Amino acid sequence: MKRIALGIALSLFTLAVTAQGKSTDKKEPAKSAEAQKTVTLVGQIGCGHCAFHVTDACTDAILVKENGRDVVYLFAADPARKHDMAMCESVRDGKVTGVVSDKDGKKTIKVSKIEFGK
Repeated sequence: MKRIALGIALSLFTLAVTAQGKSTDKKEPAKSAEAQKTVTLVGQIGCGHCAFHVTDACTDAILVKENGRDVVYLFAADPARKHDMAMCESVRDGKVTGVVSDKDGKKTIKVSKIEFGK
């Protein structure tokens, strides 16, 4: 009789610990809310290699002023969008809207919208 009572008590204890572990097990969000925030950058849009000299290969980028310093944001790779070779030939004023992140020590923006100045 004592063995049955002990077995039931041990089973209930194990069940309670397992249930508690599952209820408090919460997944961390992939990125913080700040990292997912959409921003609009205003500056000069051009080639990160030819115009701004910050990459080894041609890639679209935007140069903005932050706290009195020039900061280059590289456009994040997007298979649906190819590098615009016109960016290698000239720099244009414009706005870029998207989500900013840091990748390999360089600032990148996942572009959702581009507007060029007139």
